Amino acid sequence: MTKEFNKKNRYIISINISKEKGTIKHPIEKAEINSLGIVGDAHSGNWHRQISMLAQEDVDRFSLLDADNRKFLPGEFAENFTTRGIDYKKVALLDSFRIGDVELEVTQIGKKCHDDGCAIYVEVGKCVMPKAGIFTRVIKGGVIKNGDIINYIARPLKVKIITLSDRASAGEYEDRSGLVIQEILKEYFSDKRWHVEYLYSLIPDDAEKLNKELEQSLSEQVDIIFTTGGTGIGPRDITPEVVEKFADKLIPGIMDHIRLKYFENLPSAILSRSVAAVKSKTLIFSLPGSVKAVEDYTGEILKILEHSLLMVHGLGH
Repeated sequence: MTKEFNKKNRYIISINISKEKGTIKHPIEKAEINSLGIVGDAHSGNWHRQISMLAQEDVDRFSLLDADNRKFLPGEFAENFTTRGIDYKKVALLDSFRIGDVELEVTQIGKKCHDDGCAIYVEVGKCVMPKAGIFTRVIKGGVIKNGDIINYIARPLKVKIITLSDRASAGEYEDRSGLVIQEILKEYFSDKRWHVEYLYSLIPDDAEKLNKELEQSLSEQVDIIFTTGGTGIGPRDITPEVVEKFADKLIPGIMDHIRLKYFENLPSAILSRSVAAVKSKTLIFSLPGSVKAVEDYTGEILKILEHSLLMVHGLGH
């Protein structure tokens, strides 16, 4: 469930547009938002950075650092919306903002300045936008005006871990592999700007039950599924068949890489039938059942995890 924060102190101070990129924007009283961005603005277009946002609080802090005590006006950092009351340091990718009928999705946090620097960088030698700016794309258009309230919606990144084990599900021993995956992921996300939620299931090596868990994950709007167990060549190992049939696309490269990487020291690694796949906008990684394999596999997957998330959401820039 998304968390929506509607407070009257979150609002637009200024709407700003320009005819060219990399230039100071000038304020306007109201704006029409369509599927490409703000009508009449140079940054409008079929891409992921249609509308930029910057907090007045960050502008004020930046002003205090300027040796000449320069006061920066709305739009001088080329931001489309100058806002008050939103701490963008707590905002994550895929979060959203609602302003009246308009809905925006966060697609990028911060940016690199233009090769020759933006107008402010050329003037004072530094810029606040690369670290404090937020970039969004339009989900729903409409008309907005200065002073409009901004509703901030924090979107959870849902991760589901499914352990397949006849014996663990029967209570003969504790599932360690599923817990290890969660521990590794928690450490990985600890310094990243995602609102992560974890779901967990323990089931026997049963194709019907696994398929039901996968289907339920879609209804729960899970972003990433890790399964562990059932990827070998034994008579009860059914995970790859179920996942491949369920998926829209397979991602063979990552698992092939892992098998080959660990083959020299552990020849049996080549027998793993682990798979990576995509269903709609959900990533699926099916790992072996041993704790050591889970550690090895997850470590490699983390190298491409965030980029994969962006790609399935059309943000693979």
